[in-house]
Amino acid sequence: MEAVARAKKLSIRKNDMVQVMSGSEKGKTGKVLQVITKENRILIEKVKMVKRHVKPSQQNPQGGYLEKEMPLQYSTVLIFCPTCNRGVRHGVKVEGSAKSKGTSAGKKIRFCKRCKASLETA
Repeated sequence: MEAVARAKKLSIRKNDMVQVMSGSEKGKTGKVLQVITKENRILIEKVKMVKRHVKPSQQNPQGGYLEKEMPLQYSTVLIFCPTCNRGVRHGVKVEGSAKSKGTSAGKKIRFCKRCKASLETA
């Protein structure tokens, strides 16, 4: 029997601020527009912009060029910490949890590994 390949759950989510750590876009920061888990890719606002040629259509009667973002590899970005003012590694801790294993009263909170500040935007 063949095993079904599952998409890995990624810890960076939509609307997170991230910083690109490698590649031609190194150092740029932006908001995550889309997370593509099956391809391990992330679409970031105003990062890796490309021009596409568009034929004239009813929606765009002039035609011409369209500038759009292309997805980046998930491993090249880190969550941006506003207190450290840079991209940082992050951890997950359970806040407000009960001591017993059976209950799910706690909430998972992402935190900065450098300054221990919460990275949740709530």
